[in-house]
Amino acid sequence: MSIEIKAPTFPESVADGTVATWHKQPGEACSADELIVDIETDKVVLEVVAPEDGVVAEILKGEGDTVLSEEVLATFTAGAAGAAAPAAAAEAAPAGDADKVGPAARKLIDENGLDASAIPGTGKNGGITKEDVQNFLKNKPAAPAAPAAAAPAASATAAALNIVTGERVEKRVPMTRLRATIAKRLVEAQQNAAMLTTYNEVNMKPVMELRKQYKDLFEKTHNGTRLGFMSFFVKAATEALKKFPAVNASIDGNDMVYHGYQDIGVAVSTERGLMVPVLRDTDAMSLADVESTIADFGKRGREGKLGLDDMQGGTFTITNGGVFGSLMSTPILNPPQTAIMGMHKIQERPMAVNGQVEILPMMYLALSYDHRMIDGKEAVQFLVTIKDLLEDPARMLLEV
Repeated sequence: MSIEIKAPTFPESVADGTVATWHKQPGEACSADELIVDIETDKVVLEVVAPEDGVVAEILKGEGDTVLSEEVLATFTAGAAGAAAPAAAAEAAPAGDADKVGPAARKLIDENGLDASAIPGTGKNGGITKEDVQNFLKNKPAAPAAPAAAAPAASATAAALNIVTGERVEKRVPMTRLRATIAKRLVEAQQNAAMLTTYNEVNMKPVMELRKQYKDLFEKTHNGTRLGFMSFFVKAATEALKKFPAVNASIDGNDMVYHGYQDIGVAVSTERGLMVPVLRDTDAMSLADVESTIADFGKRGREGKLGLDDMQGGTFTITNGGVFGSLMSTPILNPPQTAIMGMHKIQERPMAVNGQVEILPMMYLALSYDHRMIDGKEAVQFLVTIKDLLEDPARMLLEV
């Protein structure tokens, strides 16, 4: 029985998608619910799985092709995969190395300037899969230093990339839809908002001491969930957002929309680009809830499994450049939100405390805000509120 494999139904905010990677080729056996192809949209990668046991009969949309919602991607033959797959494989029996390489594997080989004949294949009839290329890259030996050996390698790489100026090799890679969308939104945010940034610094010693004292008990009590710093910032931001509703608002045309809830987006860096999954109703979340949810976001972000529902909405955003060593930065707004807070590296510095010099772990905080919605006074007081709550964490429990 022949079945049409279709693209997922895209939400209204997503016009189309791009075929990113085919995980199965014509003739390859598939089990029910096994991943067949990835569709990349402006926001997330959507997975298309096999409807039942069978084989992919024909691919109608190749990698890089643009597809619409529910457009047919391939035909699928349901039934005895064991009988169908060998027959298809026999028809596609490789006449040479080029025929043994699937589209996804070929893309990786070309991007990295590899020699396909040097890669051991584990696919059918010795075919080279995407995983084979990834394993080869991981275990690839260092290039020999001898000039005689380096020259052919450079030549092979240059030939594969097809863009050469002497020995100065360049590589041109199409921007992914996600990165293109991020770039567009960031430029629009700077062009359309009256963006300003205010800074402050916070003494992290109280939070660090509290974390050090209770982190083992916290992890044991909450089934392995680790106590990090982000949960303190999320809870502090939640309390501050209650006091300053304009920072929790958004602009819709000529209307200012005040939200009676706190949905805080947490920026997550992935290989595909920056994603901002949203913590819902943070006022009702415990520190453990925040930490476990962020850990799940990070894991699914690295695996490319964050869904559209995870990233839609949000009334405020927190980004942490400190994990990469940033001491200070100016975060860009995440429209239609009117504010975003940037965390940075904790660094010991000499500080004046009650007339004495002390070495304290300090962190710079940055709040970028839309001046059309938020006055400077509110922005500064909002950031000072977060500073005060973090320097005296008990205030978050007492809500004072």
